[in-house]
Amino acid sequence: MGLLSILRKLKSTPDQEVRILLLGLDNGGKTTLLKQLASEDISHITPTQGFNIKSVQSQGFKLNVWDIGGQRKIRPYWRNYFENTDVLIYVIDSADRKRFEETGQELAELLDEEKLSGVPVLIFANKQDLLTAAPASEIAEGLNLHTIRDRMWQIQSCSALTGEGIQVLVDTQQVESAVCDKNQ
Repeated sequence: MGLLSILRKLKSTPDQEVRILLLGLDNGGKTTLLKQLASEDISHITPTQGFNIKSVQSQGFKLNVWDIGGQRKIRPYWRNYFENTDVLIYVIDSADRKRFEETGQELAELLDEEKLSGVPVLIFANKQDLLTAAPASEIAEGLNLHTIRDRMWQIQSCSALTGEGIQVLVDTQQVESAVCDKNQ
């Protein structure tokens, strides 16, 4: 079950807008993943200091994707974006084993948030192109994902860099974007 399967279960008519919240620790690959979905150049990605918003047409769905920075100092502000979220995409750097505990704690806190109650979660085990990457099954077990009973969830191996594992969701005819950098 991929993102479009989840969307079809959530929305009765595909021509509705879907709000997707894209979260994860800094350097996990969130912005690269978003740019891949939007068929944009990924050769010059910089850390997201605020947020990026992209609206992408995909098989009749208008996906409004909110990519929020994952630095520790920004994470408390994530809750400002929970309202009206249809799907949470959580990106994990599968090769950064030192941060598995930290990413697991952040994910657990998100799953406990009242405003995200019942919101389906798609977890991307990113950076599978690296030799040191943990497989998605190992990450799922380490995060105790099998205990999630209050929502649909899926973990997906992927490489935002190569595009592998990221289903081609986009009709690239229409992509709108906005960027908000807290330094601007």
